[in-house]
This record gives sequence, C-alpha cells and structure tokens, in this order.
Amino acid sequence: MKSYQELSQEELLDLKADLESKFEKIKRQELHLDMSRGKPAKCQRDLSNGMMDVLNSTVNMRTDAGLDCRNYGLLEGIPEALKLMGDMAEVDAKNVIVYGNSSLNVMFDTISRAMTNGVCGSTPWSKLDKVKFLCPVPGYDRHFSITEYFGIEMINVPLLPTGPDMDIVEKLVATDDTIKGIWCVPKYQNPTGISFSDETVRRFANLKPAAFDFRIYWDNAYSVHHLYEDAQDVILEIIDECKKAGNPDLVYKFSSTSKITFPGSGIASLAASKANIEDAKKQMFVQTIGHDKVNQLRHVKFLKDLNGIKEHMKKHADILRPKFETVLNILENELDGLGIASWLRPKGGYFISFDALDGCAKAIVDKAGEAGVIMTCAGATYPYGKDPCDSNIRIAPSFPTPKELAVAAEVFVLSVKLVSIDKLLNK
Repeated sequence: MKSYQELSQEELLDLKADLESKFEKIKRQELHLDMSRGKPAKCQRDLSNGMMDVLNSTVNMRTDAGLDCRNYGLLEGIPEALKLMGDMAEVDAKNVIVYGNSSLNVMFDTISRAMTNGVCGSTPWSKLDKVKFLCPVPGYDRHFSITEYFGIEMINVPLLPTGPDMDIVEKLVATDDTIKGIWCVPKYQNPTGISFSDETVRRFANLKPAAFDFRIYWDNAYSVHHLYEDAQDVILEIIDECKKAGNPDLVYKFSSTSKITFPGSGIASLAASKANIEDAKKQMFVQTIGHDKVNQLRHVKFLKDLNGIKEHMKKHADILRPKFETVLNILENELDGLGIASWLRPKGGYFISFDALDGCAKAIVDKAGEAGVIMTCAGATYPYGKDPCDSNIRIAPSFPTPKELAVAAEVFVLSVKLVSIDKLLNK
C-alpha cells in the first residue's frame, strides 16, 4: 500500500472524490455517537447494581468497631474504607484520607488549599508573584483546567514512552522555585495509555526541588484498569520510593472508584505522608463534618477487599477489551502504511492516543462531527487547549455500543483520510 505522500496530485484527487462519496453516504444516516469522554457504558454501570442492595433498612450501619455510619464523626473516613482505598493505592491505611465521590474534587481542594494557606507552612501561593506547574503532554484536560482556573502558569513537558522527560523535569524543578508541582497519571496515562518506568518513578522520588512546597500530583486514576489479564503494567509505588529517597513529603497520591463502581457516585482518597495528611486535615476540620460514610460502607460491603476489586475489574475488562480492539483493528487495517497517522496500543486505561499530520487534528474532529461523531476537542490534551502541532486526538472507545463503535471508527478513519489529503494537496 502506497503512502499518501507517494501519490500524485491526480491520484489524491481521485481518492478524495471516492472518499467524499462514502462520507456523504454516512452523513445521510444522521448519526449521533458520543466518543467525547471516557464514560463507562451502561453495561459497565450495571456491573455495580448489586451495590444498591448491600444496604437497606435492616442492615447494621455500623463499622466493625461499632461506630454508626449514619452519624457525624470519622473525618478521615471509616476504617474499612481507609483499608480498602489504601490497599488499592498500595499504601498503609494510616496514610489515607477517604473523601467524597471525586478524586478531581480532592485535587482541586489540594490546589485551593495551597493557594489560600500554603503547603505545610509555606507562603500561600496567592501571595506569590508567580506560580508554575509542569504538565506532561499530551495529558489530562481536567488537570490543566484546575491549574488554569487558579491562574497558575503551565509548562509543557514532553511525554516519552517511559513517562515525562525527566531530564527536563529534574532541571526545571531544581532551578526554579516558582515551580510548585507536576501533574502525573503514572499508570495507563490519559490519553496515551503508557505507564511510567521504574527509572522514571525513582527519578521522581529523588527530585531535588528548589521550592520547599513543590509536590508531585500523582493521579492514580487507572491503577487497576487493565485490559488484559496476561499483560498488565506494574509500576513502583511512589510514596515508598519517596521514603527511600529521603523525600517522604514529596507526593500526593489520588485515587477513586469512579470508573470501578458508579461514575460520580464513588469514593475518592488522598494518600500521602503523615505531614501532608495532617496539613490536609486542617482544612477538612473547617470544611466538613465528614464525607458520606454510608456510601463508604456500601462500597466496602460490595467490593469487600482488594481481591474483590480485581475480580470486579476483570468484568470491566471483558467489556472494554473488544471495544479497544475494534478501534485499533480498524485503525491498523485502514491507516497503517499510509504515512498520515500514528497511534498507541494501550494495555489499560480508557483512551487511545492518536497523532495525525501536523495541523490536522482540529479539522479531523470537526469533520467527524459533521457526520454525527462527537469527539474530545482537538487541543484538549494540552494546557490552555493549545496543541502546538495541532496533531493529537484522544479517542474514547468506552461509551458507544460495539455496533456504534465500529461505525464511529469508520467515520473517524474517513475523516482522517479526507483531511490528510487536503493537507497534502495544499502543500
């Protein structure tokens, strides 16, 4: 198969005419397909319906220690939930706080607290002339939205197959005390699906920041979200590595059950050193009497323990795996060898990272939208929504049905081909 760059202008025009005919035929179907975010499908949400049955008016609502989950108290979370989330995060329960439904909310609160009160006694960021954050790219748009909201300057750091470019991270962190943090999704990263290498994790743990209040914001969103039982990424545990390196306070580790049980109705947690946990609790004492302990109990009774989580996630994988493979197979069958795109094949997580020719991502997303396939906005995987190459597109296969997904992938491929041809014709 010839690459598009090898085709003559006449060949490209003939190919374009044929593809446009196919595209117009699909448009007439008036599709409405959503691939915009990594939302679990109905059949995935149904996996947790049993959680609605574990508590009722006849069930004892007390913890093992006899504390009533219907009343005030237990600011850090019930002991059983602390253990469950600690085991999932691979840390001791004493280093965990269990919050409400969203780890994103915990991250927002953590940044907000640093702005108003500082970090473990440091100057509040709002009183500083400049605050900066490192942002591995492509990355998670919601992370970037938080730092943008607080007016924090974001600096792009290239993402390598092993994780962020640590040569750049180490140099910037060591020489600029206005850099206060870095966003990380260390396992099955959003959107690339890569996992950080052991060397990368160790280099993070051994950072020597110029700023006392620098922290690694370690979003452990996909720690148990494998697609394959026989091919799973394993990464080093960052809090333990930080202790070994003599940097116990360097990291905040965030987790949640949002894509394990019910999205938006799960439980979230922060894992960190004793000093960081005590610092967070100072705000919590003022902010809340305590989070939803009944929901914490519901999760513990339904999931039971770490093994229960793993067994539950196998059911998610059985639903997600064929969807990912459908998209990946169509990409490979239709685009491989054409010289107009590249993509990564993840072993877990919720996304496929796709790179088009420079200057084509926005046009491809818009083109797919013309045919009724809604995708994440081009540029969303970069701070400020600005992809300097306009090339990266995040594909989210989870929400559509398998039948819808095959159609959506066909529309996407046609869009890639048509936009790429226009790019080459206009060189």
